[in-house]
Amino acid sequence: MSARVRILVWHRAPGDGAEIEALYHAVSARLAGVPGLLGSELLRSAADPDRYVVMSEWVSLAAFEAWDVTPQHAVTEPLRRYRDVNERGAAYEIYEVSAACPRAATYRRQ
Repeated sequence: MSARVRILVWHRAPGDGAEIEALYHAVSARLAGVPGLLGSELLRSAADPDRYVVMSEWVSLAAFEAWDVTPQHAVTEPLRRYRDVNERGAAYEIYEVSAACPRAATYRRQ
């Protein structure tokens, strides 16, 4: 069985973030129902509010790669002007989920 994957795409959007958030919501609406896509989130850095990450979760790397080569991938185009390279020199990275813990609500604070 193949592992779920998360795609992390780094962005930089100086200002209050309203435009990148609006674009993210518009793109996300157009991605609804894509086979293999479990969901996505727009994350804003607490340390540098101009930095964002779009994190999408897929059922497998194969599912992401199958979508990535389709014309539907172009729906992400509006966000691309905000892409930023991370410390490793990449605008995005792919991570396989190798372990997971139970829901955070089940843990007790010490």
